[in-house]
Amino acid sequence: MEILNIQTKRLNIRHLTVSDLSDFHIYRSNPEVTKYQGFDVMTNEEAKNFIEENATKHFGKAGEWVQYGIENSETKQLIGDCAIKLDQYDTRIAEIGITISHLEQKKGFAKEVLLGILAFLFDKKQIHRVVEIVDAENIASINLLKSTGFKQEGHFIENIFFKGKWGSEFQYAMLKREWDERTTF
Repeated sequence: MEILNIQTKRLNIRHLTVSDLSDFHIYRSNPEVTKYQGFDVMTNEEAKNFIEENATKHFGKAGEWVQYGIENSETKQLIGDCAIKLDQYDTRIAEIGITISHLEQKKGFAKEVLLGILAFLFDKKQIHRVVEIVDAENIASINLLKSTGFKQEGHFIENIFFKGKWGSEFQYAMLKREWDERTTF
């Protein structure tokens, strides 16, 4: 398995460590940050257990989500995390997700992370297709996906019972050839 480390202009995408716990817990315990996520608000203990369990995972295992820390290269502070999962049946297909701390949003970090992950998956790993499932109410994420060239492929209406109510989701995807044909984002 591979130790993932992606460098962008301002960020280092790398494995989470227990030393990230304080920063990780700050945003993972915020209900506004977790509002559209597949996880709920975490206690400090839950956050610690999550990081410890995640430490046993590495990029490349089919069907397994692996969470990576997003570190500000200048401050060395954790500002969010992202996840990559290779499809259980075809490892040429990946699904991704990104969470940015409420303290660091609206600074262009999510787009920088997304482009860094896409460059890694498409250019280095020759992944064929990258998918992201997004809550239909998560306008910021939808706009981010559209701005980077993702195309909406599906609208699933009330397909998930999520945090006490039925929710709807969109599926967005990008193919390697679409990535290769892009002009600029």
